[in-house]
Amino acid sequence: MAVHAESEPLTRALTRRIRAAGGTSVRDFLRSRPVLAEVEAIQRACLFAGETGARLHVVHVSSGQGAVAVAEARARGVDVTCETCPHYLLLTEEDVERLGAVAKCAPPLRSGAERDALWRALDGGSVDMLASDHSPAPPEMKSRPDFFDVWGGISGVQSTLPALLGEGHHARGLSLASLAALCAAAPAARLGLAAAKGRVAPGWDADLALVDVGARWTLRADDLRYRHRQSPYLGRDFRGAVQRTLLRGRTVAVEGRPVGEPIGRLVTPRRSAG
Repeated sequence: MAVHAESEPLTRALTRRIRAAGGTSVRDFLRSRPVLAEVEAIQRACLFAGETGARLHVVHVSSGQGAVAVAEARARGVDVTCETCPHYLLLTEEDVERLGAVAKCAPPLRSGAERDALWRALDGGSVDMLASDHSPAPPEMKSRPDFFDVWGGISGVQSTLPALLGEGHHARGLSLASLAALCAAAPAARLGLAAAKGRVAPGWDADLALVDVGARWTLRADDLRYRHRQSPYLGRDFRGAVQRTLLRGRTVAVEGRPVGEPIGRLVTPRRSAG
C-alpha cells in the first residue's frame, strides 16, 4: 500500500476556513497544509498497517517529523518504508513565494528548519529512498491567480540526480554509494522488481548512469527533454552531470539527449516481494 500522507479532514477544514476569509496567496495555501497534517496521516496509516500486517510505503515525505514518524513505527515492527524528493531537500517555502506556481506541490515545501530536519532523518537512515515525484502540467494550469487553483506538482525527474549530486554529495557529504542505494537499490528491493535491477553485479542488468561528478553547469529551459519545459530548478547552478545513460548495457542517452530507438520494457514485481 502506497500512501500520500496528508490528513484530508484537517487540510479540508483549514482550506475552507482560509478561503472563507478571502485567502488566495502562496502563504494561505501553505497554511492550509501544515506538517501536522502529514504526521497525523503517517501515524494513522502506520497504525492500520501494524494492525493488519500490510506492507506500507509513504510517498514524498516532506518533513523531518514525518520521516521520524515512519522510523518510530518501523522500530515497533511495522513493515513501513518512505521516500522523499529532491525538492524537499533543496527548496523551502521561501522558494515557493519566490518562484510561484512552478514550486507548488502537496505536501508543500517546508521551512528551512524542517528541511534541515529532513536531511538529518536521511543521514540517520529514517528515509529509505529518493524519488522525483515528477508531476507535469501544461503552463496554463500553472498560471492561475488563485494559488489554490494552481496545479500542484513539480516537474523534476530530469534534475533528480544532478540535484542530489550537488546538494547531497558535494554540500552535505552524502556518499555516492548511499546515493546509488537510495535511488536504485532500495526502490528495486522494496518493490521486488522481477528483473535484475538495482545493483552493479555480474548477471544483473547493466542499467548505468555515467557521471562527471565535478562538472559545473546551469539548467536552462532548452536542456529539458520533457514536454512542458517547467522546473523550479531553472537558472540553478549544478555540480555533477550525467554524461551517458545505459539501459541493459545499451546507450540510450548522451549528455541528457536520447539516442537510438526506445528499448524500454515493462518491469513487473515478483509475486513474493520482500
